[in-house]
Amino acid sequence: MAKRPSKPAAAKPSKKMPMDIMAYLSAKGNEIGAATIKSIERRPNTLLRKMMLDYPLRGGKHLRSVLCAGSCKAFGGDTRKAMNTLIALELFQHWILIHDDIEDFSEERRGKPALHKIYGVPLANNAGDSLHILMWDALLDNRKVLGEERAFKVLKEFNAMADRCTQGQHVELEWVTFRKWDMSENDYYAMCKGKTCGYTFITPFRLGAIIAGAPESKLEAFTAIGDNIGLAFQIEDDVLNLVGEEGKYGKEIAGDIWEGKRTLMLIHLMRNCTKSEKAKALAIMNKDRDKKTDKEVKYILGLMKKYGSIAYAKEKAIGFARKARRDFDRDYAFLKNSESKRFIEALFDFVINRDL
Repeated sequence: MAKRPSKPAAAKPSKKMPMDIMAYLSAKGNEIGAATIKSIERRPNTLLRKMMLDYPLRGGKHLRSVLCAGSCKAFGGDTRKAMNTLIALELFQHWILIHDDIEDFSEERRGKPALHKIYGVPLANNAGDSLHILMWDALLDNRKVLGEERAFKVLKEFNAMADRCTQGQHVELEWVTFRKWDMSENDYYAMCKGKTCGYTFITPFRLGAIIAGAPESKLEAFTAIGDNIGLAFQIEDDVLNLVGEEGKYGKEIAGDIWEGKRTLMLIHLMRNCTKSEKAKALAIMNKDRDKKTDKEVKYILGLMKKYGSIAYAKEKAIGFARKARRDFDRDYAFLKNSESKRFIEALFDFVINRDL
């Protein structure tokens, strides 16, 4: 396992009292996770239900749903009215991870074998579809608590989120499937904005504010902010995939290399290594997962260390997070100081300083 490179300077700390973000996520997220599990347990006690419960029972950070709840509260809303939407965000996360693991040929998820490694692709894919359907059921229940108009707005947000996410995922899959390596850093950023930024930050924040009754004019500025914090989050996730501790990270270390993913580190590496190193690296990266060897994966990691690709990516993540924080402080200064607002502010440091 490659050693973790020395960390570049951390993002500028907040002047306010620092928040224990993991404790906050746990405290707020466990209730949402329990409600999500309960919604699945209403299904008949079958193998399908067992599979649908598998990823939710493995836990997680509940980042997206807690952000939605925090946004709702920060805008003065009642988080009890957000519960159906919070459950739907959790269900979205679970079904899309099942499909993502299948599409990426992933081995592990949250420290255990991926669902398709346990039950096979057809059953796992079907379990993901079932969670997807349950997600829409939760959103339709919003009519009772939010009214028809606001419930429809939430539905439209979910539809836009799913469309954006699957388009971004398609771009990444296309690169791998057709062995494309001519993408630029900006191509990578555009892919991340589709795949990650929307469903991780932009949509949860918008959903909470919509439930609280905030006008669209108060939400427009967060798209660019969410893109930047989302880029920082995805780049850091890619870094952790290479240098994290597997017990904490919950996914296979160097899995992105095994799976042939185009990350910022690999794009940087291909741009800076020698012609012969690039030819060898491309030959390795273009192999199917089961044709790669440990030695070949370590070779790629060694080149990244040699050319400072991981440190370069880390610096980029810090830059995106800093910009997102500056813009949030400027555009959302009108939000009253509260625990929920402090949580949102703490996310800008968390995304680049986490180890899982």
